[in-house]
Amino acid sequence: MAVPDYLKPFVLPVEVIAAERHGPVVDLYLPEAARPCPAVVFVHGGPLPPDLRPTPRDWPVYQAYGSIAARRGAVGVTVDHRLYGSGDYPQAAADVAGAIETVRADPRVDGDRVAIWCFSGGGLLLADWLREPPHWLRCLAASYPVLAPLPGWTVDPRFRPAEAVAAAGALPIVLTRVGRERQEVAAGMELFVEAARASGAALEIIDVPDGRHGFDVLDHTAESRKAIERALETVLAAVA
Repeated sequence: MAVPDYLKPFVLPVEVIAAERHGPVVDLYLPEAARPCPAVVFVHGGPLPPDLRPTPRDWPVYQAYGSIAARRGAVGVTVDHRLYGSGDYPQAAADVAGAIETVRADPRVDGDRVAIWCFSGGGLLLADWLREPPHWLRCLAASYPVLAPLPGWTVDPRFRPAEAVAAAGALPIVLTRVGRERQEVAAGMELFVEAARASGAALEIIDVPDGRHGFDVLDHTAESRKAIERALETVLAAVA
């Protein structure tokens, strides 16, 4: 039986560390540090079937991102949110916001140094954080994100990152995009990039010309590894 894409190995070599599980939503990957550390919150995409197992917290890609963050001095946070259909963005956003509050309240976390990193269909969740960036948010990142509703989706108009980015101010935004993206996803990213540049947002773009949507598990190439390293370095520098 073929291995589904979401269970394929991460393209960077990483020794996965054991996560500390907090209920049905949050996993923490903790660095070896005696002081409060910054946090990077990894937000999976979707929509996903509600009965899909394993859930994203147990996918190799998010275990790897969480472990890498911890090994580089930040608390890696993975979140299982309830994005089951295009109408579920409000409850997914509430899950992510609640997870972040849980993380910020943890005494091992420096609650004033947090980054949020969204993937694929989780990209629409960036809108809230772009529209009203809290003081503790040091960076937003997105890898192959959906930044405009796809054809056939019915999405609350609140989740329009291209409209929200004008309010982002000096907040660092790191966008990783792939050259072999699906046309409808690429079109949304183009709208976002145009809006970000028009508003003077602090947008950094990392291109993966030969990459596919989900390149961090699909394309085991030097190009993929270089792009992920650059994104990690940029996000971790922003919360340092």
